[in-house]
Amino acid sequence: MENSLTCKVDGLTVRYTDEGAGQPILLLHGWGSSLDAFARIRREFSPAFRLIALDFPGFGGSDMPPEPWAVEDYALFTLRFLKEIGLEDPILIGHSFGGRVIMKLAGTGRLNPPKIILIDAAGVQPKKTIKQKIRQRSFKIVKGTLTLPGLKGHTEGLLDKARRHYGSADYNSAPEVLRKTLVKVVNEDLSHLLPSIAAPTLLIYGEKDTATPVSDAQKIEQLIPDAGLCVIEGAGHFSFVERPYQVHRILHSFLGG
Repeated sequence: MENSLTCKVDGLTVRYTDEGAGQPILLLHGWGSSLDAFARIRREFSPAFRLIALDFPGFGGSDMPPEPWAVEDYALFTLRFLKEIGLEDPILIGHSFGGRVIMKLAGTGRLNPPKIILIDAAGVQPKKTIKQKIRQRSFKIVKGTLTLPGLKGHTEGLLDKARRHYGSADYNSAPEVLRKTLVKVVNEDLSHLLPSIAAPTLLIYGEKDTATPVSDAQKIEQLIPDAGLCVIEGAGHFSFVERPYQVHRILHSFLGG
């Protein structure tokens, strides 16, 4: 099943898979994940479609980006990858962070996919809980103190400890370049791009997803002109892995073929 391939994009080695035949579908994985997360979807749909999945730089078997990237950089990278393999305007399926990249690509008109599927996708700024607001405020106070004139340059070790204490699991487990990337990524709200997405868009979200909650999905559904939302009962942030048969039925209905 695996048969992974590699190519070079802007000097970076990129791992990807290309299997099946028919209308092409590009699969974009979430933060901290890889193309392997889509194994069941690839197996289910490769008899009727051509499925291309890649590891974003910094993840899976692809090289690390040379510097901290923003969503824009990953979007441009995806365009160059598609050019490298000779693919134009495929159907787009994105999980979590992959959804962010799709929102950037489709919302700016750089890609005009016939259909879009966003699974537990990130991209809009959710309302922060009181606990989250307190943690964010506390870190800002600590950071402000440790970077005061006279202290700056002498407290980097303490500042790094503070980042680890107040940071998320994704932040703490990432290499330095990806930590700085994550900060850029999560602080960008893509809501303003969503009304410009013209493609029919299917949203699939886990009922119990706490990383990208259903409230985010409802906001996205309202902003994209031709969007519909399916909530997967009992599923979390990896709804397509936790409830594959339900998700596959929904995908078959939306994709046809």
